[in-house]
Amino acid sequence: MGEKRFDVQGWAAEDESGVLSPFNFTRRKTGPNDVTFRIVYCGICHSDLHMLRNEWHNSKYPLVPGHEIVGIVTEVGSEVQKFGVGDRVGVGCMVRSCHSCDPCEKGLEQFCDKVVLTYNSIDIDGSTTYGGYSSLMVCDEQFVIKVPESLPFDEAAPLLCAGITVYSPIIYFGMREPGNRLGVVGLGGLGHMAVKFGKAFGLHVTVISTSPKKEKEAKEILGADHFLISKDENQMKEAAKTLDYIIDTVSADHPLPPLLNLLKINGKLVVVGLPPKPLQFPAGSVIFGRKLVGGSGIGGIKETQEMMDFCAEHKISCTIEKIPIDYVNTAMERLVKGDVKYRFVIDNAESFRGNSKW
Repeated sequence: MGEKRFDVQGWAAEDESGVLSPFNFTRRKTGPNDVTFRIVYCGICHSDLHMLRNEWHNSKYPLVPGHEIVGIVTEVGSEVQKFGVGDRVGVGCMVRSCHSCDPCEKGLEQFCDKVVLTYNSIDIDGSTTYGGYSSLMVCDEQFVIKVPESLPFDEAAPLLCAGITVYSPIIYFGMREPGNRLGVVGLGGLGHMAVKFGKAFGLHVTVISTSPKKEKEAKEILGADHFLISKDENQMKEAAKTLDYIIDTVSADHPLPPLLNLLKINGKLVVVGLPPKPLQFPAGSVIFGRKLVGGSGIGGIKETQEMMDFCAEHKISCTIEKIPIDYVNTAMERLVKGDVKYRFVIDNAESFRGNSKW
C-alpha cells in the first residue's frame, strides 16, 4: 500500500462513445521479473475500435487501448535475463498467464483460461490493465518480444497482432508448401500481411475482395499473383476448386459457401476475422471435397518471437500510416470506413515528448 508507481501519460475513452482524450494514470514500479520501456510506437488494431465502443459488451472504462507496442528498454528487474537497457522490444496482446495449465506448458499462452490481456483485463493485483496508447509500459519479461534491429521500428509494431494473427495459422495448419495456392479474403491490416507471408513462403497468392479498386495495389504493390472480386459470380465460378488454402480476414458479415467453393479437395479455410453474426455453411460444402474450416487467433510468445525473426530474415514489415496521438479519433473514423493502407501507427515518442501539456 502506498508504494510509489510510475506516472504515465496516455489517451483513454471514458464511455461507449469511444472518444479518446488525454488521461494520466500509473503503472507499477519495475519488479524483479519486469521489463520497463518507453513506448515509441503503437499500432491501431480494429479490435481497439470494437473495445472503445463496447461492441463486444465487455469494455471497462476508462479504457486505454493498444496491443501492438514497441519501445526502448529503460529499466530491467533484478531477475531479468533476456533483456537489457537500450534493447528494442515489443508487447502484443498478452501480459500474463498462469504458466501451469496445459496450454501454457505447450507455449499456447493465448489459450490460457487465466490469460491477462494487455488492456481491458484484470491483472493479478485486481487492477485494470492499460494498453499502448501511452508513454510507458511495464511487463513481465516472459511476455516481451525482441524486435530485431533490421526491422523498421514503426512498421514492426503491427506485427505483434496483425502479423502473428495470420502467421500462426499458416504454420499450424501447414499452409506453406511452396507452389501451393493461397487465397486471402480482405485486404486490410491482416490481409496485406497474409499476402506478404504467403509470398515469402513461396505460395501463389490470390486476393479475394469486394472492391475492384484494390486489384492494382494487391498485384503491383503487394505482389499478389491473382485477384478475384467476390461479388462477381462469373469470376468466382471460373476460380472454383483452384485454391489449396484460404485465410479469411474479414470482420464484416459475409457468406462462406462461395469461398468454400474455391477450395480444392482437402482444402483448408481458416477464419481469423470476427464477424458480428455466426458464420454458416451447408454441411455438403465441406463433406464433398473433405474440406476443413478452422479458426485461429494470435500465437504464443515463442511463436510470436519466431514470426518476428522470420520477418527480419525476409524483410517483411507492415505497411503503415504514422500519426500523432491527437489524430487518433479521426483515425478511428477512417478505420470504420476502411480508409487506411494498411495500419495506423501512433508515434508515441513524439506525441508524449512534452510532459507539460498533459
